[in-house]
Parts: sequence; structure tokens; C-alpha cells
Amino acid sequence: MIDPSQGIDEVLDMLVENGIVKELGKGLKAPAGAETIDASGLIVTPGLIDMHVHLRDPGLEYKEDIITGTKAAAAGGFTSVACMPNTKPVNDNKAVTSYIIAKAKAEGAVNVFPVGSITQGSRGELLSEMGELKESGCVAVSDDGHPVTNSELMRRALEYAKGMGIMVISHAEDLSLVGTGVMNEGYVSTELGLKGIPWAAEDAATARDVYLAEFTDSPIHIAHVSTKGSLRIIRNAKARGVKVTCETAPHYFSLTDDAVRGYDTNAKMNPPLRTADDVTAVKEALKDGTIDAIATDHAPHHIDEKDVEFNEALNGIVGLETSLTLSLKLVEEGVLTLPVLVEKMAYNPAKILGIDRGTLKPGSVADITVIDPNATWTVDADKLASKSKNSPFLGWEMKGAAALTIVGGKVVYRRG
Repeated sequence: MIDPSQGIDEVLDMLVENGIVKELGKGLKAPAGAETIDASGLIVTPGLIDMHVHLRDPGLEYKEDIITGTKAAAAGGFTSVACMPNTKPVNDNKAVTSYIIAKAKAEGAVNVFPVGSITQGSRGELLSEMGELKESGCVAVSDDGHPVTNSELMRRALEYAKGMGIMVISHAEDLSLVGTGVMNEGYVSTELGLKGIPWAAEDAATARDVYLAEFTDSPIHIAHVSTKGSLRIIRNAKARGVKVTCETAPHYFSLTDDAVRGYDTNAKMNPPLRTADDVTAVKEALKDGTIDAIATDHAPHHIDEKDVEFNEALNGIVGLETSLTLSLKLVEEGVLTLPVLVEKMAYNPAKILGIDRGTLKPGSVADITVIDPNATWTVDADKLASKSKNSPFLGWEMKGAAALTIVGGKVVYRRG
């Protein structure tokens, strides 16, 4: 059993009653009639939390919906997900937030925590009613998919959010530098004849938002960090005491822009896949604590939106069912210890979002992930629970998987 919130890394038993962790200890006796799960040789952790997913519901259910998205999450070992607001309509009001929460409770396999938009319609013109969003159940605000280009508006967003105690999640991207770029600018883009996106597009926007957070003394979370420059900015800011946290995604420590060769649109995402130097920097930042969390940025798209010319394909990949396996490789490589990995996939996301998850302390909700580190499997599009299959990892041989996913004391996924 591994639980960073309690410093636990040892062989233990756990008793769960009425959806709550009742007791941890050695040699616990199961009460009469209790279901017993033998997890010998497996790893038991707090339920994993993906703080950055796109469930596409409401409005874009042909790509994914709350039912299929949460099934994919459960299969990947996640007991909770935070869903971004770029739905149709955008989640900028109580009605949409309430719909997401109600549907997730009625039909979802895992907990769903909505993220509201920073600006109305995510258009970057007027602030959303953050107070209403928080009261309705949103755990953060973000215009993910769109940067807030107006610096004054972003300043006010940070100030309002600070007063309301809700986290601002930044999509750091300078659109004027991105232009019509479709992949990382560099040797590979030149060779393929594709318009590149310079690393400066992410770094410049990261720097602006970090400085605004410092100026307003407000917390900020930087999403999907992919460049060594952005990580340097965040590392230095943390050293100055700026209240900044950040996440990266498994594709940014598992792939480089070489994956685009062959014009594979499943390797097209935003931010784009970067260079080997950036991958090394991401791993170093995971190791030294600069990166607080691993999130998937699960972005399902219909095949008709990917099976087109590279320039026309939409950005994004599905990631819920491959994240744990790719992240376990960091432990195998010696980049992270298993307790630190669990911290970045469960405990820290809960802290950043301010939700009562990410722990196995007695009295806590029994959200539990049971991991089989030796399970071997192949990423097969036909076997993915997600409605969309846009993954650059199709055909990869994987090691490590969720054996059981337990939400509120109920088994919602069992491997095989």
C-alpha cells in the first residue's frame, strides 16, 4: 500500500465500510459477510485523479460523452476526473455545470469535477460569473484550448479567483507566435515541410501568467507544460515564492516530434510534441518537483477529424487508458519513485483542485486504485473504452495496468 498523504509504503490490509475507509493495519480480520479482495503482489493506492480531461459532453457527444469517458477513466485506474469547459455550449454557467454533475452522478463510472470557463463562452472578452460557477460545483476555471490573450483580463481573473478561493488553470500560448503552425518548429518540421510552432509561443505566455500571478499574489496552475523554457520559468518562480503549480502529460515525456514523421495526425496535439531535449527537461522537472502533477489532457476526436491532411486535423489525443502505464515507466527508468508518482497522480491533483480525495486516511472516501505493475498488454483501438481512438500509442506493447478501480467502495472496473 502506498499513500503519500500518510507517508505509507508497506504491506497493509484495509477495511472499507459503507464507501468509507474504516481502518488500515496488519492482519485485519474481515467482518462476516464482507467481500474480500486479495491484492497479493499488487499495489494499492489512493484513487488516481486526472485533473485535465475533455469529456465533450454536452454538445459534442459524437467524440465522447460522460458515460464512455468515465468508463475509459475507470479502465485507466482513475477514480476522479476534472473536465474542461470547452463543451457546446461552453461551461460558463450554472445550467451546464449542473447538467454535468447530474449526468455524472446518474450514469458516470467515476467522480466528475467540472472546470468552468474563465471568460464567457471562452471568448476572452468578459469574465464568467466565477462565484456562480464555484457555488454550482466547479473546482477551477480555465479557458483551456484558448489562451486569455488580454493581460488585463487575466489579471482581473486571478484577482477575482483568489477572492473566491478557486484555482485558475492557464492555457499558456501566444497565438501571434503560433500563427498557422501545426507542429513543433525545428528540424523535423523543416524536413516534413510543415509550418512550425516555436517554443517561444509557450514560454512567452507562461512567463506572462507567472508574472501576473506574482503581481497579484494569486495562485495559478499552468496546464500541459511541454518546453524546457517554461519549466525554467516555473522553477525560478517557485524559488521566489510565487504560488504556481503545473502539470505535464504522458506524451510529453514519452514521445518527441519524431512521432509526426509519416504525417501521423494522431501525433498532432497542442502544445505540440517537442524535442528530445524538452523530454529530458520534463523528466528532470518531474524528478526535482517543478512539475506537480501528471494529467492526460484526454482529447477525443472522431476519426473523420483525424483522417485528413495533417494541416486540417484537429489537435489532441486520447490518454486516459494509457496514462498509468506510460507513467509507471518513469519508475522503471528511475526518474520517480512509486510514492512520488502516486503523489503526482493522486495526492497533488486533489490538493491543487481543493477536493477531498487523494488519500486513504481512515474516514476518507474509499476511492482506491489497485495496480498490477507486471500486467502486459497491447494498445488496441478496438479494446479502448473511449468512444474515440486517436492515440499515437496504438500497437504499443505496455507493462503495468489498473487491476481494480474502486469508487466510493464500489468496484467499477476489474481487469479482464
